[in-house]
Amino acid sequence: MWPGGGPVPPGGPLPPPARSLARRLLAPVATLAGVAAAFAYVGTVDPNEPGHYPVCPLLRFTGVYCPGCGGLRSAHAFVHGDLPTALGANALAVVGYGLFGALMALWLIRVLRGVPMRLAISPVWWWGIGAVLALFTLVRNLPFGSALAP
Repeated sequence: MWPGGGPVPPGGPLPPPARSLARRLLAPVATLAGVAAAFAYVGTVDPNEPGHYPVCPLLRFTGVYCPGCGGLRSAHAFVHGDLPTALGANALAVVGYGLFGALMALWLIRVLRGVPMRLAISPVWWWGIGAVLALFTLVRNLPFGSALAP
């Protein structure tokens, strides 16, 4: 007996029914909509004006810029098409925007082709990402890396 009831068909159980294109597009389109809404909000509510967003706790209590410091100002400038200002506020965030865009394009292409999206990152890559974040944080807080500070 198999979960569908009755004897197992010759050749094994039947594969699950194919999902429609609209159903497969739901997750990537919802993700894009959420990110677009967040960027629209940050593009509308200027982070350069005090009182709109909370202050970074690490910066407030230690005076040290975290890897995310300047990210909202970077997103605001990016939304307004000011790439030099976006890079000056947080260059790593701008790289992240590009990586996110490439990943979303890959996801949408795979969905349209009916290929499942599987993103398995090995521990070596996670350690590499952590090392890049730590190095970025260190350099932007040293005098010679002041160009990376927001």
